[in-house]
Amino acid sequence: MKPLTKKRLKGYLIDLAISTAVSAGAEYFLRKKVKNEAVHVLVTPTVVMWALEYAQLRQFGQTAGYNVNGLVVTDEKGARLTSKQIAKRMAYRDTLSTFDYLKNRNAFEGKNGGEFPHDRYAGTVVREGKRIENQ
Repeated sequence: MKPLTKKRLKGYLIDLAISTAVSAGAEYFLRKKVKNEAVHVLVTPTVVMWALEYAQLRQFGQTAGYNVNGLVVTDEKGARLTSKQIAKRMAYRDTLSTFDYLKNRNAFEGKNGGEFPHDRYAGTVVREGKRIENQ
């Protein structure tokens, strides 16, 4: 595993821990209103994770976990991500990217770990660096 990929994994795990804590809090309040268990198991964690990731990437160009590991997500030219790129990146990562990994594990990490299939699909790159200031 390449060093950048290890940092990405650590960042993702930090983001997952934060998302899980927020989901638990949200679930506490939703349990009284929503009785369907599938919502609590599938929908709430996904919506919380995507909402947190979207807000952080849109505002800062990095999530809390990526910030801790010194990573930033930009488009291929080094500019801020658009809303469409963020949505495409999250959706592809959580659906089809797993199949890409299973199909060809060796080609999964492009550009020394800076580009995974969901990054190629959305036109994004993960690199080491500081957050992008408002442009």
